[in-house]
Amino acid sequence: MEQRPDAAAQIGGLIFATLLIDADGTICEINHAAENMLGVSAKRLLNRPIAEALAFTSDRVKGKLAVDDAALVARDVGLQVAGKEININMTVSPLTSHPGWRVITMSDAGRDDTSNQDDDASITLGAPAILAHEIKNPLAAIKGAGQLVARKLQPKDRSLANMITDEVDRIARLIDRMQQLGSSTPDPVGPCNLHAAIQAAIRTVRAASKDQIEIIEEFDPSLPDVLASSDALEQVLINLISNARDAALSGSENPSVTVRTRFVGGLVFSAINLGRKTRLPVEITVSDNGTGIDTKLRDHVFEPFVTSKKSGQGLGLALVRKLMREMGGRISHDRDDARGTTNFRINLPLAPESDEQ
Repeated sequence: MEQRPDAAAQIGGLIFATLLIDADGTICEINHAAENMLGVSAKRLLNRPIAEALAFTSDRVKGKLAVDDAALVARDVGLQVAGKEININMTVSPLTSHPGWRVITMSDAGRDDTSNQDDDASITLGAPAILAHEIKNPLAAIKGAGQLVARKLQPKDRSLANMITDEVDRIARLIDRMQQLGSSTPDPVGPCNLHAAIQAAIRTVRAASKDQIEIIEEFDPSLPDVLASSDALEQVLINLISNARDAALSGSENPSVTVRTRFVGGLVFSAINLGRKTRLPVEITVSDNGTGIDTKLRDHVFEPFVTSKKSGQGLGLALVRKLMREMGGRISHDRDDARGTTNFRINLPLAPESDEQ
């Protein structure tokens, strides 16, 4: 029988960022998940006061950390990391066996969700599929009737009949998206050329848009294949690039969209996929120079039926999140006020190397 993992191995394997703080408020231990979250090596954090090492935006949290025996459970706490603010959930647990010592855990609370757990925002995904099936048949009958009526009307009266068929088509497209969102059968994954998927998505967006804007490609040509479904990845990118185009057109005098690829190296994100940690070192960023997402919606953009578009249905980003989950990847977003850009980031695992020579 293998030897039972000791406490250090258990803490090191946690997916939550974990720090051990001594009675003087100094960081004594930090696990790999904390290094990933904070983007800083353990060497640079160890033996530093917690108040200096972590820049919390909440005065309440700062006050609790100043009290060495105070327990804390907090959600959506602001934390400055690498010049931008992220939202985290955190706990502070005093160690009764060692007065003044505490264990702090942190997890990403905000704009990405790669866990396999269900939440209220995800809704019951079977319901849309059932509803879609029941609605589509009468919709087809309504559209057929509208087309028959249009043929018998005078040209001046056909606009109302055409409006009926146009609205039926719009509802049908909404139903198609609901069916995709409710599907429980993910596409199979395999080696995928991400740049081919990106360029196919860009071609699709350009072909569908009357308003042409600059789409800048900043690719790292050395990147290897990723592990993904090429169809699902292309669908994700079409949604993100289309949204970026719309945001830039509505909020910038010189609208542009940038699609960037890179290998994130030391800042490797982790996701839970079938109970194990997965490295996600390949990053695709879709950025636009629009005015940004309404601050009231930023923490909810991946939830179904949340949208800032007047004619939007709020299913596009919910579908994006679902597809990324199924591929074992990660989707997140942030606002860079200094550059005036909104950035959606996809992180994907590498495809396994072939055994063939």
